[in-house]
Formats: sequence, structure tokens, C-alpha cells
Amino acid sequence: MKITGAMTAIATPMSEDGAVDYSFLNKLIDYQIDNSISAIVAVGTTGESATIDFDEHVSLIEYFVKYIDGRVKVIAGTGANSTIEALELTKSAKDAGADAALLVSPYYNKPTQEGLFLHHTKIADEVNLPQILYNVPSRTACFIEAETVSRLSLHKNIIGIKDATGELKNLEEIQRLCKKQISEDNFFLFSGDDASSCEFMKRGGHGTISVSSNVAPKLICEMTKLAMSKSKEAEKINKKIDTLNEILFVESNPIPVKYALYLMGLAPLGIRLPLTVLNQKYRDNLKQELKKLQLI
Repeated sequence: MKITGAMTAIATPMSEDGAVDYSFLNKLIDYQIDNSISAIVAVGTTGESATIDFDEHVSLIEYFVKYIDGRVKVIAGTGANSTIEALELTKSAKDAGADAALLVSPYYNKPTQEGLFLHHTKIADEVNLPQILYNVPSRTACFIEAETVSRLSLHKNIIGIKDATGELKNLEEIQRLCKKQISEDNFFLFSGDDASSCEFMKRGGHGTISVSSNVAPKLICEMTKLAMSKSKEAEKINKKIDTLNEILFVESNPIPVKYALYLMGLAPLGIRLPLTVLNQKYRDNLKQELKKLQLI
């Protein structure tokens, strides 16, 4: 399966008591689709997967698939630091009808490269669903080396990687080692770092899994299309959203983006502990940037 373009790592709207607010979730999903997002990543980092329990996680994936109803691709976040749990979540995503799964590297455990290879291979062997690796060492304390990526890229069910390292040298190394799989459209490269996504795609990336597109999907879609066609016009849009990208990471994701969605009327103020509502000192700058971009 080929997935490319601008994809949103969607936030999970919650009421102030932490309950998922499905009416706002519907509104946020529709906002993404109406602004041409090509896929939605459900219950990933931005969706607060770390504070959502197993049963709720499964229910949310089922809800996303049912509500989206084929309008765009649904990529289910199914990673976990336990191989057994990640396997069960991925099976549940397949059963729910998700188009693909996104699996973050097993966090906290700090597995070896062989452990990472065996972890992803076991899940790919047992679940016939397209799977995307997710390398975000700033959160997981676990780095998937390019050599390990190249070994995993040979598996028919492992179709790509979300690279949130922000290191373009890492992209180059993966491109070198996975050249055949990439050229045959068997393996795709997605940016997971909004700050460097434009350059990532200009250098051959196939799309972006974005946090910023929660609030500015139209701009991210336009930039993505231009960057993938290697148009210089992509830089103009990227410059326009550069400050937004910076502000949305002044505190741990999804703290700033959830406050931005609150200001836009796309989410309540809720967020689950240990995450907290955006610090007061950042709120005015975020509000001014949203006004500047005519998002509020």
C-alpha cells in the first residue's frame, strides 16, 4: 500500500476531567479532511497514547475507522514498550479496519538493535497489516539504526519509517541502505519533525506525519505538495509556519497543540496528567501566531 503526503498525528480532544470528547473529535477530524490531509494517525504520541489504557486505545481506533469511513487513510498508533502489548494493539487495529499501523520503538527498555529487529519482525510476521516504524529517540531513549531499518524494510508488511530525529544525515543513510526497496515503492520515508520536514521531503521524503497540521492542515498540505515536487515555493510556506512549528514545541507535545486547538474552538481545555495545560507565559505568543496565520 502506498501512503504519501501530509498526514496529521491527531490530538485527542478531552474535557477538563480527562474524558475523551467525541463531539470535538469529530469536529477536529472533519477539519483535517476538509483541508486535504491524506491520512490521520490515531492515538499516537500527539493523541496521548501514553495516558490512554489498552481498552480505551482499542475503542478509539475503532471509532476513528468508523467515523472516517474511508474518507482518508487511518494509521493506528499501536506501539508499546512490551512486544506482547504492541502485537495485541496491532491485531486490534487490523480487526478494526485500520489501513496501517505506526509502531514507536519500545521505550524505556533500551533494547539492542537485535531486540528492535526481532520486536518489529514478530509483529510484522503475525499481523498482515502495513506497518510503519517510528524513530523518536528523544522520547524513547532508543534509536533505530539505519542498518536495522534496512533489514526491516525487506519485510513485506513493513512499509516505511517515521523519522522524528530531525537529523537529515540519518535520512541519507536510510536512503543509501534501503535504495532498492525505496525505488520499488516498497518502503516510504516520512518526516516526524515539523521543523525539518520541508527539507526532508525536498531530499526525497514521501510525506510528513505532522503535529502542526492539527492547527494548520491547509498550509502543511500545500507545503508538502510543493516540497515533494522540489519546488522552491515550498520554502515560502515553510518560512510562514516556522514560528508556529517552534511555538508548538515550547513544552512537551501535545501540550501546546492542545491549547492551540482550544483557542481555535476545536478542542476543550482537557489534558491528562502528568501532562498539564500550557504554561501561562507561552499563551500570548501562541495566540498572536494563530491570529497572524488567520487561524483564529
